Amino acid sequence: MHIVHTLPALRCALATYQHPAVVPTMGNLHDGHLALVRQAKPLGDVTVATIFVNRMQFGPSDDFDSYPRTFAADCAQLEAAGCDVVFAPSEQVLYPEPQTFRVEPSPALANTLEGEFRPGFFSGVCTVVMKLLACTQARTAVFGKKDYQQLMVIRQMVQQFNLPVDVVGSDTRRASDGLAMSSRNGYLSPAERAQAGELYAALCTLAQAVRGGQTSVQALQDAAMATLRSTGWKPDYVALRRQSDLQAPAPGEAMVVLAAARLGNTRLIDNLEL
Repeated sequence: MHIVHTLPALRCALATYQHPAVVPTMGNLHDGHLALVRQAKPLGDVTVATIFVNRMQFGPSDDFDSYPRTFAADCAQLEAAGCDVVFAPSEQVLYPEPQTFRVEPSPALANTLEGEFRPGFFSGVCTVVMKLLACTQARTAVFGKKDYQQLMVIRQMVQQFNLPVDVVGSDTRRASDGLAMSSRNGYLSPAERAQAGELYAALCTLAQAVRGGQTSVQALQDAAMATLRSTGWKPDYVALRRQSDLQAPAPGEAMVVLAAARLGNTRLIDNLEL
């Protein structure tokens, strides 16, 4: 496995390949990330993982400085998963000058849900993903469905800019209690980790109610929020939306329920397609 930190070294490592399959990450990898790498492997002639903690997508109260950097362990796991190239640029390499050009996603998609609680987040995500796709000359890019809204924003960006990239969504990997695998799970205390499966359980309960014929979206969302609050969570939202564009659903449309909530000091997100 090649580990490269500069653009010339990356271009040299990829010079003989035509179809890079890329998995962008911020490091601190877990089994969910490694599943993305394994899924990407047959989709291209070289598998590339990027590791870059992107300052642009962190808000003033977010944890950029304390975000875990576990580079050696990440590389060992990526090599075991069959990754061919790791691109781990510094900020100076990826942002050699002030980034005055930015990708601004559609407000209708990016300013709701996560965008409401994390202003500017998706602009930071789109800008760095655009850079990483350009640097790696990706032809396939694999992203986890756990970050459902992010996946949709990136797909729309790729479509509207006519980028020659196939964006693949990978199903969320979960622990035995349903907790979605996430780098942020490491912030949970043992007691919080024992409780953390309640977020997915709340989504399942709402989904079951919809499948059972309940149609009052607001009542279902309110009930899920109340259930979480009753056990100590601080939910930002539980929202039932249309899968295609995350707008309010109509009867008969494919739906997804999305949630974000804090347990202690840790903010977790999850979703479930119906």
